Amino acid sequence: MTPEKHRRIESFAESIAEQEIELLRGVKETLPLLAERHELHMVTKGDLAEQNDKLDRSGLRPWFTEVEVLAEKTEAAYRGLAAQHQFNPQTTWMIGNSPRSDINPSLAAGMNAIFIPHDFTWVLEHEVVEQPPAGQRLLELATFSDLLLHF
Repeated sequence: MTPEKHRRIESFAESIAEQEIELLRGVKETLPLLAERHELHMVTKGDLAEQNDKLDRSGLRPWFTEVEVLAEKTEAAYRGLAAQHQFNPQTTWMIGNSPRSDINPSLAAGMNAIFIPHDFTWVLEHEVVEQPPAGQRLLELATFSDLLLHF
């Protein structure tokens, strides 16, 4: 690779990293209200520095008690977080748009889940949403703001 190509690639990466964070409709208004009533933890996956940078640039960090950045969101990872933070799985809810990473593994770990479908969910995150086992709950909401109707 030539030095010029390397500089161009770095330039592309920098412009992506500096791009404004576009939040889903209702997130900015809903999170402060939820945080008044509940302890909120963010669980995301990816590169630690990149995910923390996105959260800081979004302005949403103040509403979360903890932020966990995982390599993968799996049943075992959710069970580990529940044990680490002493979450009661029966009263813990995972909120997300990915059946593969958010909904199905959290249900498998004994938690409740809230599925908020999104048109731009990465295709590799698509899969059938499993029905919750007995004693657990699954809600499907149209918008993030709808959380206020339930919580």
